[in-house]
Amino acid sequence: MTHTLLEAAKRYAQAHADADGVAVTPISGVTVVRQTSPSALQYAVSKPLVALVLQGAKRVTVGSDTFDFGAGESLLITADVPTVSQITRASVREPYLSLVFDLDSAVIESLVVEMGPTPFLAGAPVRVDPTEMEVADAALRLLRLLDRPASLLILEKQLIRELHFWLLLGRHGGAIRKLGVPESHVQRVGRAVALIRDNLAKPLRVEQLAAAAGMSQSSFHEHFRAVTSLSPLQFQKQLRLIEARRLMLADGQMISNAAYAVGYESIPQFTREYGRMFGLPPARDMKAAKMRLRTVA
Repeated sequence: MTHTLLEAAKRYAQAHADADGVAVTPISGVTVVRQTSPSALQYAVSKPLVALVLQGAKRVTVGSDTFDFGAGESLLITADVPTVSQITRASVREPYLSLVFDLDSAVIESLVVEMGPTPFLAGAPVRVDPTEMEVADAALRLLRLLDRPASLLILEKQLIRELHFWLLLGRHGGAIRKLGVPESHVQRVGRAVALIRDNLAKPLRVEQLAAAAGMSQSSFHEHFRAVTSLSPLQFQKQLRLIEARRLMLADGQMISNAAYAVGYESIPQFTREYGRMFGLPPARDMKAAKMRLRTVA
């Protein structure tokens, strides 16, 4: 089963992966990632997802926690959290391959109602577990539909639903279930995170975020940190810096333009905070990134 899934993902990625090794599928929220060499550190604010690693290995760090995982294991992220990731094992002969599914809270909520009351797990928003056979089987049948567009239109939703069902029933279930509990702390904090994302360059007061979450300010601070591992201010700062880095790397924006675009008014402050997060000031980081690209090319 695992080998068949690997071959299906490999074929699709070879045909459709972009320059960054990401192959977006016509199935909403499903991508295949392929890399032929170990990567540099990648910074992102990840949304809830599950990534099935089919070949190679990866390392993901969230706060002070580091996870190393490889083929046959799945990474689960159940909240919008800043991550630092790096593909640690990949080659032209055996590229890193993973299948990534965005978790759909509406599907989870519907299944939670139908499946009945079962405890859900609090705690860290990131975990790694072995990939279960039922999950791999549903993923394989979903990938096979990519070669049959007419069938995909009819069967896509029910297979996505089945995939979520097996995830809820398996090792990941307790952690995923909280995404589908109406008005849970995770969902409330999610509303505040969405407000931060949608107003990245604007100053937001804690009382605005707490109101969006429907919590008192003290309760909001406690639950925001429990869900994301960061304070609201730290979260907003990291999100701004990650987006500024993306603007400079992907869009070629000047340092000052990127800083102003994400809400910074002081370039020296931006440079200091950027260096603390990424290990290099912006100009040196961009130079190093360009050198890596030339080396790969």
